[in-house]
Amino acid sequence: MIIETMNFRLDSGADVASFLAADRQVQCDFAYQQAGLLRRTTARSVDGNWIVLDLWSSENEADACADHKDGHPVTAAFMSFIDASTVRIQRYTTLD
Repeated sequence: MIIETMNFRLDSGADVASFLAADRQVQCDFAYQQAGLLRRTTARSVDGNWIVLDLWSSENEADACADHKDGHPVTAAFMSFIDASTVRIQRYTTLD
C-alpha cells in the first residue's frame, strides 16, 4: 500500500468555504474515480497548514492518477486556491 501526502498552504485571501467545495468536488468527481484509490481525506492544522492524504493500493495506480490529474478541470479548480510554492508531495510505502 502507498500513502501519499500533499502538504500546502492556501493562497492569501483564498476563501476557505470555496476551497472546501472544490476539495469535495475533487473527491467525488475525480479522486474516487481513479483505480486503486482506497481512501482520501483532507485536514487543516491550527496554524493554517493543510494536508491531503491518499491511500493507494499500488504505486502504479498512484502514478497513473498523477499523470491524469494535470489539466483536469476539477483538479485545476482545486489547485487555484493553493499557494503552489508551498506544495510538498511525498509517498510512503507501508511496511506491513
